[in-house]
Amino acid sequence: MAAPCGRGALPLVLIALSGAFLTYNSLLSSRSFLPLPSTSFPGATTASSSSRRLAGGRWLFHTAVTASGSVYNTWQCRVMYHWFKEARRRQGRGGEMGGFTRILHSGKPDEFIDEIPTFVADPLPEGTDQGYIVLNRPWAFVQWLQKADIQEEYILMAEPDHLIVKPIPNLSKDGRAAAFPFFYIEPKKYEKVLRKYFPENEGLITNIDPIGNSPVIIDKESLSRIAPTWMNISIAMKKDPEADKSFGWVLEMYAYAVASALHGVGNILHKDFMIQPPWDLDIGDSFIIHYTYGCDYDMKGKLTYGKIGEWRFDKRYYENKPPPRNLPLPPNGVPQSMITLVKMVNEATANIPNWESYAAD
Repeated sequence: MAAPCGRGALPLVLIALSGAFLTYNSLLSSRSFLPLPSTSFPGATTASSSSRRLAGGRWLFHTAVTASGSVYNTWQCRVMYHWFKEARRRQGRGGEMGGFTRILHSGKPDEFIDEIPTFVADPLPEGTDQGYIVLNRPWAFVQWLQKADIQEEYILMAEPDHLIVKPIPNLSKDGRAAAFPFFYIEPKKYEKVLRKYFPENEGLITNIDPIGNSPVIIDKESLSRIAPTWMNISIAMKKDPEADKSFGWVLEMYAYAVASALHGVGNILHKDFMIQPPWDLDIGDSFIIHYTYGCDYDMKGKLTYGKIGEWRFDKRYYENKPPPRNLPLPPNGVPQSMITLVKMVNEATANIPNWESYAAD
């Protein structure tokens, strides 16, 4: 059962500001005074474990995924949750995967709240995201962290297009979060722009790690401090033409990296946290398949990236309808990562109730 929240205008600190970007002092002053909607949540649904800490000093973590409520996000969440449950089943009693929450930032419950543990968050006021819907993610996390009953002391921030291939341990250690390094997050390259939000007195620009908010395993207390700053910087960057042009579709990722650095939260960078087909050919020791890129091949198994292939898998092809059950497997010669991806999608859709009826709607 989901926990709906109130709708209406949200008096966010940054929304009222018309400047291209906030000064650093403005960002600092906004961290502790982020207001919430006036209507409270009756009781957030989270599938948490009853035990926070395991024997041997290991900590459980709660997996959280933000979603818009679109058909596109919803079918991915259903597949992702199927594999989350399978990984948690396989981990056994000593595993560190705890509960799961889909943070639905549409402002209203949908037909899948009984299938997927769901917390309903308010979206940003109309027009605030300027067509960049990802800006709703940090605001949704702020609401969830302040209002939900999260039993675990750590949180894994994941995304709908993540497939969990095996049980994930709590990779954080010694007060540092665990994160995946993205090759396209380059703080040094954009130092001039980032210094608006991470001034020189905060330290070297390399203190900003090449990460986004996902996948990240972080302690709940640290994320509660980071989230309002992450949200405010995201909105400020979107209002800043120079930052918006520089960062484009990964703007919110840069904002999280900056917010993490401002709060002094370091990150252990795990290259094996996930793979991203078609560039990563093997699963190896990774825990997650992230299918963010389109994957096109000819019938000899050769990648034809940038050109629609004779065989293809691209999540964007299913923006308005879920993929059908039993997608055709890739041709011979296609890397193991792609074969595993399609087989996992097929296995999930074969086992998720009412998949075909949902696809027909």
